[in-house]
Amino acid sequence: MPFSADDHAWMAHALQRAERGLTTTSPNPRVGCVIVRDGQVLGEGWTQPAGQNHAEIEALEDAAQRGVDVRGATAYVTLEPCSHYGRTPPCAKALIAAGLARVVSAMEDPNPLVAGKGLAMLREAGIATQSGLLADAAHELNIGFFRRMREGRPWVRLKIAASLDGRTALANGESQWITGEAARLDVQRLRARACSVLTGVGTVLADDPQLNVRAFSTRRQPRRVILDSHLRTPPGAKILQGGALIVCADDQAPGADALRGAGAELLALPGADGRIDLAALMPILAQRGTNELMVEAGATVCGAFIAAGLADELVLYMAPSLLGSDARSMLVMPSPAAMAAVQKLRWFDMRKVGEDLRLTLRA
Repeated sequence: MPFSADDHAWMAHALQRAERGLTTTSPNPRVGCVIVRDGQVLGEGWTQPAGQNHAEIEALEDAAQRGVDVRGATAYVTLEPCSHYGRTPPCAKALIAAGLARVVSAMEDPNPLVAGKGLAMLREAGIATQSGLLADAAHELNIGFFRRMREGRPWVRLKIAASLDGRTALANGESQWITGEAARLDVQRLRARACSVLTGVGTVLADDPQLNVRAFSTRRQPRRVILDSHLRTPPGAKILQGGALIVCADDQAPGADALRGAGAELLALPGADGRIDLAALMPILAQRGTNELMVEAGATVCGAFIAAGLADELVLYMAPSLLGSDARSMLVMPSPAAMAAVQKLRWFDMRKVGEDLRLTLRA
């Protein structure tokens, strides 16, 4: 059956609820649910932090608090209701027990433990089901979760702040601040939605960053990851406060014990030429629940991700300033031998943030 205008409106409403979990649901997907009958909202909710209620249960509990009966109603859910026991019971069973007449989902769940089984469970119980409404918006909201479920690696987002001539720092390394306050706040929002934030030891030594969310309160901080082949990270670095994962070439190298004593976890992933095997790191981060990885690093690390084909998205904050030819370039990577081999990106979004431009491109 085709979807009605009302169906579109209510799924859009459910997607708005899902967005409220943008920074909190990881590693679970961001899901919203609204239960409707005769054009009236009976209950609504969104997925809570891992181990707590999913969106459907939140909506059912909201309806109970309102004192309304949901039997015969329609539930609009931005992702297929789960059908398995994990940290919480199956949402599909809860919808069946509540007596819903119809369930509309934006997409099927890519999780192999679900993958159509939730909708099948509902149909077997006599509940009418439909899927595929506003699927693109639902996929975009959980782009990292879908990547992790389908390919076993996170969605990798590179963030770079640069001048109009593509420079990220003066020749002496000074870089604070190229972009304005509005752009820096926007970066904090991107950081808050990420599961992990990665940088290189060069950035740690030069800037001593914290790489946490400080501009606003959040219930969850992203995991900090440092690429440090030879363990040059100082034990007193700010980024180690609260713990961090240091990926190195040798986890028994000098300085290892001091870093462990400072609360760091060391992971050895040696690659070629004493460097780190970035490709091997991706499934490990995925196994640890990283849906979205944000890379906030220097030109060498960012260039390495692009050269290895691991960068899915580039978010470039471009300031209306010129640093000159002696300033540092925003990327260090091999140049192709011919124009036919140039790596091309596609424009995804362009907007002004304060006095700067935010350009989003995807591979």
